[in-house]
Amino acid sequence: MQIDDKMLEKLERLSALKIPDDKREEFKGQLSKIVDFVDVLNELNLDGIEAAVSTVSGGTPLRDDEPRKSDVIDIILQNAPQKQGKSFEVPKIIE
Repeated sequence: MQIDDKMLEKLERLSALKIPDDKREEFKGQLSKIVDFVDVLNELNLDGIEAAVSTVSGGTPLRDDEPRKSDVIDIILQNAPQKQGKSFEVPKIIE
């Protein structure tokens, strides 16, 4: 498919871009090559091939949604100037 000036103007409006006059021919050539490449993809025989949405057969493996025992909170709270239970204790600033 050949991209002409009319199609290029429509693409400019749709993309909200302004193509400089000295680059218009270059853009038309590049866009024509892109459209030709997509046309080649349309020639592929895909009969009997199911569309794939993942490379993992059977879907995405999921883990059980269970909390894990972790000592990260205790490690972080070692740096707290003051703590209360499993939280940082900060001075009250609003009366």
